[in-house]
Amino acid sequence: MSADHVAVLVAAVCASLAAVASLVAVAVLVRRVRELRDLVTDLQRETVPLLREARVVVDQAATEMVRVGDVLGSAESVSATVDSASRLAYRAFANPVVKVLAFSTGTGAALRRLVGRGGPDASVRRPAGADQSRRDGVAPELPAAGASRRHRRSRVRR
Repeated sequence: MSADHVAVLVAAVCASLAAVASLVAVAVLVRRVRELRDLVTDLQRETVPLLREARVVVDQAATEMVRVGDVLGSAESVSATVDSASRLAYRAFANPVVKVLAFSTGTGAALRRLVGRGGPDASVRRPAGADQSRRDGVAPELPAAGASRRHRRSRVRR
């Protein structure tokens, strides 16, 4: 055998070994691709229904958020209405109530003065011997002109 034959034979053996190694690599890659395809199929089977459920839940949450917004708007409207109604009631009833209280206070004072149970002089204390001096015929001392009357302030503030 000549050197040329040996070189061709060595090249043929190397080429066949390379071809076999390539075939083994291709077989391994084909097996891995099949495993990946099966894995992707399983993943799709599990995730697609989950994604559909997630969309349904998100749609329901969006609907509930719209409802909450509507309820919040209604609550704000009711609050504003109650606030304005209470202001209106205060304005409508405050002045008449003050007038009724003033009238009843004045009427009560007038009745007390007429009946004699009180009045502006009822709050002035008499000295211990004042009643006895009347019996003796001596007139009791009268208080100073401005001291006997007290001005009452209304209890209702404006």
